[in-house]
Amino acid sequence: MKNKKRVSLFAGSVIVFLIIITPYLMFLYKSVPDVENWKTFLGVIKGGYYDSAQNYIYWFFSKFVPLLLLIIWFLTCKHWWVHAIIIPISVYLFQLITVINDSEKYIDEVEFIYTVPITVLVITIMYYLRSKLAIFIQAVDLKKEMDDKMQFPPKKAD
Repeated sequence: MKNKKRVSLFAGSVIVFLIIITPYLMFLYKSVPDVENWKTFLGVIKGGYYDSAQNYIYWFFSKFVPLLLLIIWFLTCKHWWVHAIIIPISVYLFQLITVINDSEKYIDEVEFIYTVPITVLVITIMYYLRSKLAIFIQAVDLKKEMDDKMQFPPKKAD
């Protein structure tokens, strides 16, 4: 029981941390120099189609941040309509892949048929992750319901 609490606390802390840093990720491109190739300790970031590494980082994070927030929303949402979030997830994922593959001439102009295989893969992965996290979501709901019943017990009819 104690180990499950620790895992739940750790998972919740990671999710909160990711949500907190997302505004900073959107402005990360400002710390990148406006050069065609930028050498970092992770490797060389090439501007390619975007002409500079700064533009490439801007376009990358403008697609990655909404994708990250949508994935967090999908994994933690408890409502019945949660499955509708998969559609924008697949669109942002396809756009992110297009940004990474800088041979594409137009960034946001894609045909729908290309998104179908990516959508199927994303749906499969997202449902698997959601099934693993569903027990935590249900446990939180059950705890809240039990706390409410313990705090305000139903009155007996005489």
